[in-house]
Amino acid sequence: MLRAAGCQQAYLDGSFVTVKEAPGDYDLCWDMDGVDLGKLDAVILNVTPPRAEQHARYRGDILPNVLENSSGAPFVDFFRRNKVTGGRKGVVVINTKEVQ
Repeated sequence: MLRAAGCQQAYLDGSFVTVKEAPGDYDLCWDMDGVDLGKLDAVILNVTPPRAEQHARYRGDILPNVLENSSGAPFVDFFRRNKVTGGRKGVVVINTKEVQ
């Protein structure tokens, strides 16, 4: 849906991108440049916590790559920070132009 709306890049984080055998969820943020918001499900656009509808429909958090409230950093930078150590960690970058 994000690709169809014109999103060109998204970032995947959460237990889905860890070594956990049975990940519980994922976190995804997406770049808004060039995105036609009218083509997105209203559930994706409702980013108000606790996002129960997003969890029920998509089994994770889907957020635009805007400034995260508590850190003041873009969500992708928030994703790249280890919550325990404060150090940097990797995320999966999805180039939607190349996804079929």
